Amino acid sequence: MKLDPNVLKFNQIAIIAFLTVAFLLQQPIIVAFVAAVMLLGTFKPRLALFKNIYSSFVRPTLGIDKNLVEDDPRAHNFAQGVGGLVLVLSSLAFLFGSGYAGWGLGIVVIALAGLNLTTNICVGCFLYYQFKLARFALASRAS
Repeated sequence: MKLDPNVLKFNQIAIIAFLTVAFLLQQPIIVAFVAAVMLLGTFKPRLALFKNIYSSFVRPTLGIDKNLVEDDPRAHNFAQGVGGLVLVLSSLAFLFGSGYAGWGLGIVVIALAGLNLTTNICVGCFLYYQFKLARFALASRAS
């Protein structure tokens, strides 16, 4: 399968930017918004807001060519879902009055998106492949 890593990079930049603004302005509602964007994009990839903004507006406006590479989009989708789930937990922490836990979880997502953005190390993708390998090992033992 092929995907454009520039789309993923823009997605990461948008996640980091929104969560940083949320933290600086102390606005947990922005964290909930990013969680919703991430989870919606995970379960309905054609509705991935940040990726669509890049593909529909940023790339054509700046005249950036597609840069398709062999990669498994399912791994990146899984990673986004994990990040979205962590932000849901962050939002729940805010809802139940634990700002420290809420911001701590949000900072974890910023850090992991930043790691992926700057080094191409995708912890969520690593987890995806580990789960896939474990499932394969279990299926092999069962047969």
